[in-house]
Amino acid sequence: MALDIVLLKELTAAALIFVITHFFIRSLFSKSTRPLPPGPKGLPLIGSLPSLGTMPHVELAKMAKKFGPVMYLKMGTCGMVVASTPDAARAFLKTLDITFSNRPPNAGATHLAYDAQDMVFAHYGSRWKLLRKLSNLHMLGGKALEDWAQVRATELGHMLRAMSDSGRRSEPVVVPEMLAYSMANMIGQVILSRRVFERKGTESNEFKDMVVELMTSAGYFNISDFIPSIAWMDLQGIERGVKFLHKKFDVLITKMIEEHKSTAHQRRGKPDFLDVVMAQQENSGEEKLNLTNIKALLLNLFTAGTDTSSSVIEWSLAEMIQNPKILAHAQEEMDRVIGRERRLQESDLSKLPYLQAICKEGFRKHPSTPLNLPRVSSEACEVNGYYIPKNTRLSVNIWAIGRDPDVWENPLEFNPDRFLSGKHAKVDPRGNDFELIPFGAGRRICAGTRMGIVLVEYILGSLVHSFDWKLPDGVKLNMDEAFGLALQKAVPLAAIVTPRLVPSAYVA
Repeated sequence: MALDIVLLKELTAAALIFVITHFFIRSLFSKSTRPLPPGPKGLPLIGSLPSLGTMPHVELAKMAKKFGPVMYLKMGTCGMVVASTPDAARAFLKTLDITFSNRPPNAGATHLAYDAQDMVFAHYGSRWKLLRKLSNLHMLGGKALEDWAQVRATELGHMLRAMSDSGRRSEPVVVPEMLAYSMANMIGQVILSRRVFERKGTESNEFKDMVVELMTSAGYFNISDFIPSIAWMDLQGIERGVKFLHKKFDVLITKMIEEHKSTAHQRRGKPDFLDVVMAQQENSGEEKLNLTNIKALLLNLFTAGTDTSSSVIEWSLAEMIQNPKILAHAQEEMDRVIGRERRLQESDLSKLPYLQAICKEGFRKHPSTPLNLPRVSSEACEVNGYYIPKNTRLSVNIWAIGRDPDVWENPLEFNPDRFLSGKHAKVDPRGNDFELIPFGAGRRICAGTRMGIVLVEYILGSLVHSFDWKLPDGVKLNMDEAFGLALQKAVPLAAIVTPRLVPSAYVA
């Protein structure tokens, strides 16, 4: 009996040693043949979180120069891989697109986007596909964009008239406020069949501030997302802020929906976007939308639709004010093609290659989303010989790609000519040319890519054609960035505009 016990102990000990040795050797073998990408060591427990600072896209670009185009960072209890070159971005967003088709859980998706019930953060599946399909068919796709071209022209006319009046009074125009007012009304006309703001003022400015706050909050690297065990402490106060902001947006969106329901009889036979989406609540198919999905979708469309395009327009205008020769060249092209007897029309855009080059240069140097919205790996995979574990977060540094000296000559210079001749002449920002992916790429590319390009070209072109631009006396142009989900100017652009066209061109 005693011998049996001794033998059992020895066998148990041998088995334990075998298991430990097996996993140790397997671990060594795995690490030696499939290493993680290089990256900073980071600190115990918190990893590289403190290294990102207030401008993560800039710090990550600096790290990439040391560790390479694909690097791995330990972020609290999570792993994050960062792609910083066109080839690295292609590997993740094209070759491994399906593996990285989901978003990681985060406070923004939970507390702002109705627990990821929207299109931006939703799990890749049937509901996401339905939201995307509805948005493309009835608002964001090519045919839908053509259908609401007159809405864009009318709302832009209101903005140009207001700016012309300010110019004649020599009052500075605060560009992002004007853009937010105009774009919100464009989107409101399509979604709700009405303007959201009848006049520019306190209400529209508050909406702009809410959108900027949302984009800023959603872009934070929240410690709670990376160390879930301490999320209850909300060390940065981010969750408190986004919960309060969510309530404000929910009140606004709920009011929109209720008012829309009360006017349904006026749209019989002519449904707008919200009518079509609301009808999906009674959909007989497998996937139905509930009221929360609809609210979350409206939040996406109103916030991303107003802020991402307006930031590129504002940056591009600032660059032209700083480079008057570029502004003069663009105006000369428009005067030759359009003249000064009328406003620019969308049908003119294809005849304005220099304007299109300016827009591409704006997308390159000042991408609206400096770090592509995060994705997460659904399974382990391999990139450039490196092992990427399951549940690794992916961040593509679009800002770094646009400023890569190995890709772009003199990348810090704002030079539209680079898109008129040479190797970048045919580069397009729609997600197929990975040196210029301001909207991302792959199946999770921004749903509003087409709309974003149209709005930037049409609105920026109209502002350049319609006005001369100068800074108020004694004001210096500030080109500092403020990091967020969308890359804002730290100091909003305010300028004096002088009308260039005949007075009748500014009649809304």
